[in-house]
Amino acid sequence: MSADVELHFDRVRTKGSHNDLRLRIGPYQHRCDSYYLALDDSPTVPGGLGPRISRLLEQWGTQVASLRDGGGTVYLPYDFSDQCTAWLRVSSSDGQTAEVQAGWSLIEGWGIYPSDYLSTAPVVADFDPIARAQVVCSLIDLAARIDANRTSLEATGS
Repeated sequence: MSADVELHFDRVRTKGSHNDLRLRIGPYQHRCDSYYLALDDSPTVPGGLGPRISRLLEQWGTQVASLRDGGGTVYLPYDFSDQCTAWLRVSSSDGQTAEVQAGWSLIEGWGIYPSDYLSTAPVVADFDPIARAQVVCSLIDLAARIDANRTSLEATGS
């Protein structure tokens, strides 16, 4: 396990709302849109795209931290599309080590508030993993990587 987890979520450009985000996990890369993040009108949503993406990753951190109490599985969304969503499935059998796998669900992105997705995450029952889009790491290192990505994304502003 390495302190440098091969998981990065970043903005590749700050103009527009399509193909402006990128998830990299192991050798896999996926471009996605900030469109649904920008449309999120939940009462809990902060202003500006940077803070909205930061709020998404703040929830990721909360879910990953919950695994340190004995393990389990959580789902972290990263791409919201009209007819599907992309998620990271984080599984831990011992509360210390995590397997992070990217994949798809047929849950539509328009039905989820990215700023408050926690009610939807437990109902991801059709997770379809993406080949070669996985890493194994410690939960502590994963939490640190998520926090570093969150700080970086928040700094990108609107």
